[in-house]
Order: sequence, then C-alpha cells, then structure tokens
Amino acid sequence: MSPSRSTKSKADNPDQSLSFLTLKHTQSNYAPRYWPSWAWLFLLRLMATLPLSWSRVAGAALGLLMMVTNEKRRKIARINLEMCFPKLSLRERERLLRRHFIVSGQSYFDLAYLAWASERRILRKTTIRGLEHYQDLRGRNIILLAPHCVGMNFGGAVIARERAQFSMVKLQRNPVVNGLLNRGRMRFGCFLLARQQGLRPVIRGLKQGLAFYYLPDEDFGQRQSVFVSFFGVPTATLTTLGRLARLTNALVVPCFTRLLPGGRGYEVILKPPLEDFPNGDRTRDAARMNVVIEEGLRHMPEQYLWTFKIFKTRPGHAPSPYD
Repeated sequence: MSPSRSTKSKADNPDQSLSFLTLKHTQSNYAPRYWPSWAWLFLLRLMATLPLSWSRVAGAALGLLMMVTNEKRRKIARINLEMCFPKLSLRERERLLRRHFIVSGQSYFDLAYLAWASERRILRKTTIRGLEHYQDLRGRNIILLAPHCVGMNFGGAVIARERAQFSMVKLQRNPVVNGLLNRGRMRFGCFLLARQQGLRPVIRGLKQGLAFYYLPDEDFGQRQSVFVSFFGVPTATLTTLGRLARLTNALVVPCFTRLLPGGRGYEVILKPPLEDFPNGDRTRDAARMNVVIEEGLRHMPEQYLWTFKIFKTRPGHAPSPYD
C-alpha cells in the first residue's frame, strides 16, 4: 500500500510555544570552513536527479569505502555483532558487517533523494504496511517506537503524511549537515524538536494530539537507565518510553523502516499498538521495549546502526568493550 495524504487534525497547527526547528541559513553557514560541506551538498543534489537504482550502486561503493577506511567504526560494529550474534561464525559476522556498511552508504545518498526528489518519485518508492493499525487509532495519543536503523529518517518523514507528527533530533555541529537532514525529515510536515529542549515540549506535543516519532535505543549512561537484555546482552536502556506513555495516556506503535534492495526504495512497517503497556514497572517496560525492537531487527539485522556504542555502559561499572 502506498501512502496517501489523509485529513489531519488541528494538531497540524501546534502551539507555537513548542519552539519547533525551522529551515534557515544564516550568513555564518557560508563561512569558508563550510565550503567543503556545500560542495558535498551540491554532489548530493545531483545524485537526487538520478534513478534510485543508480544512486544505490554509488551508495554501495561509498559504504564499502567507509568500511575500509573508517577503522574506528568498523571496530565498534565488529564488537557489537560479536556480542549480539555469538552463534554466527566469524565469516557470517563479517558478511553481515559488509552488508551493514553497504546499506549505510546507500542510506546516505538516499538522504538526498528524500530532500530533493519529487513527491511523486518518493511515494512511488515507498510502501507502508500495517497502515490500518495506525488509521484505526485516530483520536488517541500515539508514540511511534522506531529503532535507529539506516532508514529511520525516510520512514519518519513519510509516515508524517498520515497524521500530524513531531520528532526529536540531535543537532550536528555542522549547520550545513543539519540543513540537509532536516530538509528531508520535515519534507512531509514532520515537526522537529532539538534534543536539548528536554521532555516537557514532548509531553505538550503529545497532549495536543501530535504523534511522536521516538528513537529511544541509545546508551545515555547508568543514571537514566536500567539494565535489561538486548540480543542477550545486559544493556543500559532508557525508561522514558513507559513514562511518556503513562503521562500522556499514549499508545505505543512499533515502526520499522526497511531499505529495500536495488532501486525498490523503502518499506515502512507499522505493528499493532503494544498491549498492557506501560505496566507500571519501569524495568519490565524497558525490557518489553527491547524485545519489540529486537523482534523487528531480526528480519533486517544489517540495517541497525551497529556503529553506535550500544554497550558502552556496563553493569557494575565494568569497562566498556570498546576501550
């Protein structure tokens, strides 16, 4: 099923006090130190004019180049894959590592496609499965639970056509990069908050009826987390999802975005809302979240961002495996 624009609620015009990000360039963005970024942006703009199948070939080459040249990220990904898939042979994990870097490189060029390709081209290359689960929840507060996969920006942007939505992003130090990322993320009306704004505007946005596209699977340290299993590894896991769902009476809808091979585009998969969530126990809620994410990733393990330091915080203040 391809996405079709739906009639949205009054949340299309949210309270301006939420201070959503806007797309703008200041004079400082054109300083000489950003000229290489503008040159790269120009190349990406050209890539967006190519058929997706062509840019995917270039993206695969970019991904393999990244794997060869970026020793730090390659090491992190190898450690993560060894911890999460100990039953795979070394050869199988190396094949998974290679596939991961290929789809990562392809997703970088796809950012240009999302930012500048025509709406018709984008929607022709996007399939939404399980949309009925989403449409049946009109009138309810919704949190879309989305893991950090290579297609996260694409899925978050396109699903915003179905209902007024916002997300929270980590701003990059480079404003030119922010401009590219946010242009794509906001392409179909998704509002954005900066992470440093905290959770108060998130709660206000949910209570206004905006769906929240939430990516909670990062290691923010032991103080904000509990240790629960993720692929069999005790993992410092945020408890924010259960707290937000309770404070805003929101339903949690798992949302996975899969980069499809060749020039086929993307598949956005919406699952039925979680039952009996939250249940009042923050550790059980965090464990439930990880189980849901893990189940979705097992169908596309190469597409998770394995180059993140997922396990840097260890129980009992044990040393990080990445040191």
